[in-house]
Parts: sequence; structure tokens; C-alpha cells
Amino acid sequence: MASSPSVSTTQKDAFSTQNDSTRKTQQPLQVAKRLEKFKTTIFTQMSSLAIKYGAINLGQGFPNFDGPEFVKEAAIQAIKDGKNQYARGYGVPDFNSAIAERFKKDTGLVVDPDKEITVTSGCTEAIAATMLGLINPGDEVILFAPFYDSYEATLSMAGAKIKGITLRPPAFSVPIDELKSAITKNTRAILINTPHNPTGKMFTREELSTIASLCIENDVLVFTDEVYDKLAFETDHISMASLPGMYERTVTLNSLGKTFSLTGWKIGWAIAPPHLTWGVRQAHSFLTFATSTPMQWAAAVALRAPESYYVELKRDYMAKKEILVEGLKAVGFKVFPSSGTYFVVVDHTPFGLENDIAFF
Repeated sequence: MASSPSVSTTQKDAFSTQNDSTRKTQQPLQVAKRLEKFKTTIFTQMSSLAIKYGAINLGQGFPNFDGPEFVKEAAIQAIKDGKNQYARGYGVPDFNSAIAERFKKDTGLVVDPDKEITVTSGCTEAIAATMLGLINPGDEVILFAPFYDSYEATLSMAGAKIKGITLRPPAFSVPIDELKSAITKNTRAILINTPHNPTGKMFTREELSTIASLCIENDVLVFTDEVYDKLAFETDHISMASLPGMYERTVTLNSLGKTFSLTGWKIGWAIAPPHLTWGVRQAHSFLTFATSTPMQWAAAVALRAPESYYVELKRDYMAKKEILVEGLKAVGFKVFPSSGTYFVVVDHTPFGLENDIAFF
């Protein structure tokens, strides 16, 4: 057998030096045009600064405590039981059933767990699969600003035209006349996030009913991001799909992470009638195909938690919200009302800085 050619120490050193020099050459950043306008997410920036300065991170949406033991133990048991291979593409059957059971309790709607529920890798993937699976290039999609940054990015990937309707303080009410003016023959969907990130607004029944009427009248779909549905403090959460005539044109998006303080598990789902589920699943199949198997088994256990769990969750967050709000007011912020989520919006102008970026 022929021996490998030898390389002297001098040759290796020269190669290493040349290689290091090549790597250190500044290369222009490359990104597809559909994403070139987007920068590093504000969540990444704030989390990095919080780590750098040892600050409390009030930016990214995750709690500073862990999820419940009974859910974590269920995941450990699932791993020990060998539930570690690919799951069925649209979800472990028991988890799909648990989602359907929870949805019926919350909305009164009966859905087929095998035909109308798609399990995804977090709600963020459910959002992406919905946009990519149901939106065509040039379609108009209406968003309520401010909004979760992945909405705009995934719509840009889909080639959609985005129309923003601004929710303004202090009540962040939906400007119905602006919404009516924004709807055209090219409007494909309206995206609603309630309870709303980051304002903490709960869309009222009147607002939802008006939006529903406009959607029916103009044959428009609704995508509803409801990840904070269990963190509704002052009034009960209302799911758009439960309103008359709306289930057939609604995709309801949700996840495990916020309700069970397990954001790192990335377990989400989309609920929609079969004709809309088809598009969601087609995109999901080529994004992630399937979501973590043992975590889905544990998520099924989580969703079957007694109602007392949700009562205690809301009680604990309301107590923490009061501490945060009073603390922010005490140091000089103007704090706007928050009816849900674990976010509050504050006015920084009393500190005399030019804008939020300067304050940040």
C-alpha cells in the first residue's frame, strides 16, 4: 500500500498561516433579497446585552422559572420508553387528541384531530407554515402593529404585500375605519394576535365580530396567534374560530411554551378546517416534517392538566405583573394597561431621550 506523502513542519506552518489569513479576509454578508431588509432580531440584541451587563432580561418572551415537574417527568418517561424516533408528520396521535380536547373545552368547537390539527416546532413554525402554505406572491395580508417580528419575515418569504394597521395607546383599540379602507380585492388574510404581543391588548368581542363580518363580506381568511390565551387577566379569551361563520376561514395558532413555561421545547400547532390544513401541512412537511417525539407525548400530558393549573398560572402572573407595573411607575415610566400576556408597554419620554432606540 502506498504511503501518504509527508508534510514537513515548515510546510504545515505555512499552510496554517495562509489558511488563517484567508479566513480573516472580510467577506460581504450574503442573504436572499426577500430577507435583506431584516436585521438581527431585537430579541437577540436585547438578550445579548442582558448577558453582557448582567441585566434582567425584560425583552425576550420567556420566564425566569422552569415548567411544571409533572410535564418534565412525562418527557423523561417518554424518552425512557423509547419514543424517540420520527413522529407522524402532523403529530403524535395522542397529542393531536389532547389538542382537540383542549380546544373543545376552550371554544366549544369539535375538531378532527387527524384532519384538522397539525403539530409544529413551536408556534413560530406554525406561522411560517401557514404563510408559506396559504399565501401566494402578491397577496395582501393585514397585520396589526406593533407585531411579532416573524410575521413580516415569513410573509416576505411568501412574497406577500403587507399592510399595517397601527394600534395606538392607551387602549390600543382597533381602528375599524382604517381596517375597512385597507381591505381590497387582493386581501387574502388578516392576522390577529390576541392577547397581543407586545401591547397586552385583548381584542374585544365587538372588535372580533366586526373583523369577522368584514372577512365574511370580502372572502378573507383569518390567522389567529393565540399563544397567550391562558394569560388573559381581565376578560376571558375569545377565539375567532368560535364566532359564527368563522371556523371555515380561520387558522388558529398556538403553542405549549407560554402556558407551561417550556419555551425551549418548541411545541406548537395549527387548527384549521381540512381545506386550509392541506396548505399548512404541505409547507410544514418541507420545513420540519415532524416535531420532537418525546416532547409531544409530554405535551399531551400537559394539555390534560386540571383547570386548577390554569387558575394558579393566571394568579401568579397577575401578582408578578403588579410588582412589575408598580416598579416601572416608581422609577418614572408611564405604564399603559395590559389585559393579557406577560408584556407591558411603557412610555420612555419622561426620561428625555429622543426615541426608544436611544433609550435602549
